[in-house]
Amino acid sequence: MIQRPAPPILFLLLALGAALGCGPAEERTSAVAPAPPEPAAPVFVGGAVCAECHPNETERWRGSHHDRAMETPDAVLAPFAGESFEKDGETTTFFRREGRPAVRVRSADGDERDLEVAWTFGFDPLQQILVPTEGGRLQALDVAWDARPAAAGGGRWFSLHPDEVVPPGDVLHWTARSHTWNSACAECHSTDLRKGFLPDEARYDTTFEEPDVSCEACHGPGSAHVEAARAGGSGGLVAALENDGEWTRPPGASIAQRSAPPPARRREVDTCARCHARRSTILEPYAHGLPFLDTHRPALLDDDLYFADGRMREEVYVWGSFLQSAMYAAGVTCSDCHDPHALSIPDPDAACARCHDPEVFASRSHHHHPPASEAARCVSCHMPATVYMGIDARRDHSLRVPRPDVAARAGAPDPCSACHGDRGAAWAAETLERWGGPRSAESHWGDVLHAGRQGLPEARNALLELAGEPAQPGIVRATALRLLVRGADPRSPAALVRAAADAEPLLRLAAAEASRALPPHERLAVARPLLADPLRAVRIEAARALAATPARIWPPGARAAVAAPLREWREAQAVSADAPESHVNLGGLHAELGELAEARREYERALEIEPLFEPARVNLADLARREERDDLAEEILREGLERAPQSAALRHSLGLTLVRLGRLPEALDELGRAAALDPGTSRYAYAWGLALHESGEPARALEALEAAHERHPGDPALLEALASLHARAGNPEEAARYTTRLEALRGGDPTRR
Repeated sequence: MIQRPAPPILFLLLALGAALGCGPAEERTSAVAPAPPEPAAPVFVGGAVCAECHPNETERWRGSHHDRAMETPDAVLAPFAGESFEKDGETTTFFRREGRPAVRVRSADGDERDLEVAWTFGFDPLQQILVPTEGGRLQALDVAWDARPAAAGGGRWFSLHPDEVVPPGDVLHWTARSHTWNSACAECHSTDLRKGFLPDEARYDTTFEEPDVSCEACHGPGSAHVEAARAGGSGGLVAALENDGEWTRPPGASIAQRSAPPPARRREVDTCARCHARRSTILEPYAHGLPFLDTHRPALLDDDLYFADGRMREEVYVWGSFLQSAMYAAGVTCSDCHDPHALSIPDPDAACARCHDPEVFASRSHHHHPPASEAARCVSCHMPATVYMGIDARRDHSLRVPRPDVAARAGAPDPCSACHGDRGAAWAAETLERWGGPRSAESHWGDVLHAGRQGLPEARNALLELAGEPAQPGIVRATALRLLVRGADPRSPAALVRAAADAEPLLRLAAAEASRALPPHERLAVARPLLADPLRAVRIEAARALAATPARIWPPGARAAVAAPLREWREAQAVSADAPESHVNLGGLHAELGELAEARREYERALEIEPLFEPARVNLADLARREERDDLAEEILREGLERAPQSAALRHSLGLTLVRLGRLPEALDELGRAAALDPGTSRYAYAWGLALHESGEPARALEALEAAHERHPGDPALLEALASLHARAGNPEEAARYTTRLEALRGGDPTRR
């Protein structure tokens, strides 16, 4: 109950008593009324309540991909009339039991089981089904229904992994963690998800408000808004679609301009990014209205996700592509093109024409293809599609002008070659130049990232320049910064210090992450200011970088600033306590702090979750090495190789263990197999080459190291090894050649190691 405020005369007496110093402090303040309680946090009310006042939006939403993200078994599109699908000797049968759809499928232990369908997942162009398994898990089958018309090849069951053998126990098998709805799918296919993983019981108690992406999934819990609306007011809602600018095309202009500059924070894009980006979750439950980097940690243009020119390689859900675009830089938001409720764009060309004068851009003088043809569509050249999950075409959202020359150098697809593959990239580039498009001589950041990925010494200056160029997309600059540090450039510390003070959040995030590669003093200079960053993803990465830095290098009393963001980092790992990666992360921190028993517990927990998770087993073996128990390390690694005989990481670690045990012939075999299994990892070839030299085979050692250097010309360890071994072999000219390259890589400083 809220107390009435004290009368004015009492305030005067209390003030006089305080001035005279009479009475204990508790008595002097006891008569002051407490502050009124905070208003109750809003709660979810459900889409049906929203529909009472928003029937038009609800009607557009009905039947959309958000509405049908997850549905009851009544929504199955397949017959479930006894049809079967066979692959790699395993048969999945679809039938009905007492009228309800069910499947007969092989489980993780290899036995057949009959499971009823719990939910359907999606509807166009394919539909997956979810079945219940142990521990509260819902698993998405890896056999899906092709929902396209039969004339388009649909009306059939098909495998999501058609070119791979996926036996029980494999990380892609339907029983594996990659197919667990609770952790891999649910956040973006339901409203107000509470994953509810119970670590001590290794099970889920997952709940949600609605089994689809309903109104409050984007707008936030609506109780306060409903209360205000019913009282005749407004407000009380975390609005996701805030856009304070309008697009107008001035007389004579061919492209629309925004009436106001883009805001510093793009709230709408942040809201969509939650599910339309490759990211990990760092805050649970989700808090509507926070910046994206307060709730999630996004991926950059990583080698395994994107081609070097920024085109999608894997399924990345468009946010990372859109950030590269000139549209995003100009202030375009998702709802400028998409109806935020219906989602679909029936006529993409008409959507483009809202801002791009069709008399200019829909003309043959612009697209140079027959009118009304597929090639004349805006999206054909500027948003080419890539097919994922066998039949699902997703359009690239970087909205770029084609650069077939850059794509060819990066090994990436390009829209010109999709139709004119017999002509080649050079022909396409020359044709575009003739039409007035970009000239091949014009620089493109894709070439810089490609050179950086290869580790070419000449890429260093370009990466440094790209990372510091504010006009370039933030996600590109952040990726360049990380590549610069990967190459051990001596200018990296200064570049990271500048990046840590940049207004671009992704650049600060990259600086915090990359600082872990620096020596402690330089790491402190970069990451310490980021401990107070306004964005959770940045400050927890800075805290992790500084967690184990020695107290002696900190100013007096300053090290206490690590505590709060490091606690947030630990909380972020707890959000994904059902994932082995989080336990490896925690184990790595414990290991750095010298807490080996705690580290071992985390690595073992990671292997309980996923026995094939290589980083956990490699790190567990390394703990045994630190305890001078290489016999135990060998046992740990050989157990892993029984499960994953083609693992280069496990064979490399085993080879190093055998070297320490003095069993060099066996070690050579394992190190050589690791280098052959994964030639893209330079340290495997480096270790094999040195082991060959130590075993008395200098010629083979040089051959292995030189072959690795051809693949990784900017790797300093390979250059140093080649210079040293050529000097020992009496090849001074070769030794000098590699030494010169090494010094050039290190900025002319031969003392830097």
